[in-house]
Amino acid sequence: MENIITQTWQQKVDEYAHLSEEMGQLHPEILEQAYQENWFKLFVPEIYSGAGKKLPEILRLEEELAEADGSLGWTITLCAGAAWFAGFLAPELAGEVFADRKVCFAGSGAVGGIAVKTRNGYLINGHWKYASGALHATIFTANCLLKNEDESDILDQDGNPKVMSFILKKDEVEILPGWSYFGLIATGSHAFEVKNLVVPVNRTFKINNDIKVADQGFDYPFLQLAETTLAVNSLGMVNHFIRLVEDLFLNRSGLKRYNEAQIEFFTSELNRCKGEVESLKTEFYKSFDESWEQLLENKIIDEKKLAEVSSVSRKLAHACRRAADTLFPYCGLEAAKKDSEINRVWRDIHTASQHALLTFES
Repeated sequence: MENIITQTWQQKVDEYAHLSEEMGQLHPEILEQAYQENWFKLFVPEIYSGAGKKLPEILRLEEELAEADGSLGWTITLCAGAAWFAGFLAPELAGEVFADRKVCFAGSGAVGGIAVKTRNGYLINGHWKYASGALHATIFTANCLLKNEDESDILDQDGNPKVMSFILKKDEVEILPGWSYFGLIATGSHAFEVKNLVVPVNRTFKINNDIKVADQGFDYPFLQLAETTLAVNSLGMVNHFIRLVEDLFLNRSGLKRYNEAQIEFFTSELNRCKGEVESLKTEFYKSFDESWEQLLENKIIDEKKLAEVSSVSRKLAHACRRAADTLFPYCGLEAAKKDSEINRVWRDIHTASQHALLTFES
């Protein structure tokens, strides 16, 4: 009987990553893998057919996804992260939304719209940029300033203009091609807009303590949730990059292009970068795991620990970018070739590094 070799998801991603980049979105084969693995529902409670995974496992999976392909890791992280809002949705709406096997959330954290309160709900007009996964999203989340019909601001309890988040359906938005950046190309992070759209009241939500569906650890603070998930994407991408750098340099040095001293210097730089990234990875997961245990045991994480998680997340992301910049010159022209694997990974790392949460190391 013939041996049947089963292709791993990592092998499939590796096979289709360059095709995804050419398409400007995840290849259908990769999307189907994501649906089968329930990756877009990583944060969705099991009651809504979620993946049943907790944040410690999700972070490590997102690192693996980003190492396989930066665009895949980023898209899953941002889209699955947006689906985390499931815990704040009205149960009947959540049940309807997540009944779709291919449900995928995309959206923007920016306040890009105006929502006018009407008798039937809200009249929305707005424009939002950088919605990762927009081309295969079924649901869009959008933040809007609330106004009365006379255009006066609706104020919150502190007297500030009130902001509300809305659930919009795919057929209600217009996607505006605009993701013209040099990295994370297959995320298809395009803009979207709506004009004079009436949305019912039950399609609003607000991130607060009013969690509609109880799930262990669901109340992990949103800022640190975002920081940690972005940091592991940088980590996964640089793991991929370092592996490619080492292979490329060894191939070039085998051609006797370098003398022993030069090879020794490169090896020292490589090991230094590996060591810094690995050390911060260990520190990162230790800090995060401790914060997770605090939450489960005490129902709250102390502010000192949260600050530590934020700090080490940024330090890790910055160390990853530094490692890529340090090692890039040793790769030869293959690294500057637009359609090479190592060039794609380098571009993805530097595009990811521009996220506002990762801008400053401290």
